[in-house]
Amino acid sequence: MIIDIHTHCSLKYRWLSYDPIKNMHIRFITASELIERVEKEGIDKLVVLPLESPESSIEPVTTREVLEVYKTYENKVVPFCNPDPRLNMGSKRDLEFILEEYKKEGCKGVGEITANIYFDDERTLNLFSICEELKLPVLFHIGPQIGGCYGLVDEIGLPRLEKCLKMFPNLIFIGHSQPFWAEISGDLKLEQRNSYPTGKIFPGGRLIELLKNYQNLYADLSAYSGYNAISRDKEFGIIFLEEFQDKLLFGTDLDQPNQEIPQLKYLRQLMEEGLLSKKAYDKIMYKNAVELLKISSV
Repeated sequence: MIIDIHTHCSLKYRWLSYDPIKNMHIRFITASELIERVEKEGIDKLVVLPLESPESSIEPVTTREVLEVYKTYENKVVPFCNPDPRLNMGSKRDLEFILEEYKKEGCKGVGEITANIYFDDERTLNLFSICEELKLPVLFHIGPQIGGCYGLVDEIGLPRLEKCLKMFPNLIFIGHSQPFWAEISGDLKLEQRNSYPTGKIFPGGRLIELLKNYQNLYADLSAYSGYNAISRDKEFGIIFLEEFQDKLLFGTDLDQPNQEIPQLKYLRQLMEEGLLSKKAYDKIMYKNAVELLKISSV
C-alpha cells in the first residue's frame, strides 16, 4: 500500500503560482486529475492539504473545498484542515471552534501551515496548543525569513522549531520545505537554506539531532526538497531511511498537472534492488501514516 501524506488540488480551476523558469502562471491540479494521476502511479490514498494563507498561492484552496473533495472521493482522500493562525487576530475561541468543527467533519490533521510568521509567534503557539488538545498532527512548511516567501519562519539550526517541540510534547509535528531538509547536513551554510544543496552529507546535521531527540518530530519526504535530501548522497540517504524508518512519511507535494514525483520511483527502486529493507519501505510508504492519522490500511 502507498499513502501520500502531501498533495494539493482544487475542485474547480484555480491559479497556483507564477513559474519564473517557464515564464507563465500555473494552475492547481483539479481533484479529478489528481485522483487519475495517483491511481496511475499506484498510490492508494492521499492526504489533501488546503492552502488558506495568502502567501501560499494566488487563489486559496479552503478547508471547505477540501472537504468537498473528500465527500466526492471518500475512499481515496484523507482531508486536513488549515485555518490561518492569524484568523480573527489569533482568537483562541474561534480557532478552537473551527478546528473542532473540521475534526467532526473528518479532518485528520492541520496543514500545510504556510503563514509567514515566526514559528514561535504567539498566534502559532495558540494554534499548536489547540491542535495538541484535539490530537491533530500539524504539517508545516518552514520559510527562511519574513517577507518574500511563505512558511513559518525559523533561523538556521531550527531553534524555534525545537522550542515548540519542547513546549508541545504530545503534538505530532511533520516537517517539510527546503530550509527544513537542508538541515540534514552538518555543513549547511546560510545562503543554502532555501535551495537544494548538492553533494556529500556531513555529520552533525541539525535535523538528524532533532529527529533523534524528539519523539514528536516526523519528516515529510515530499517535493524536490525531500527527494534531494535522500538522494544527493545515496549511501547516506539509505542509512538515513533505515535509521529513521519510524519517523518518515512518503509524500509527493503534487499540486499541478504533469508534475514529476521522483521520490516514488527512487524509493521503489531502492527496495526492489535490496538497498532498502521491505520493513523500512512499508513503514515509510504507508504504515507510519496509518498509525499517525488513525486511518484504515485497506
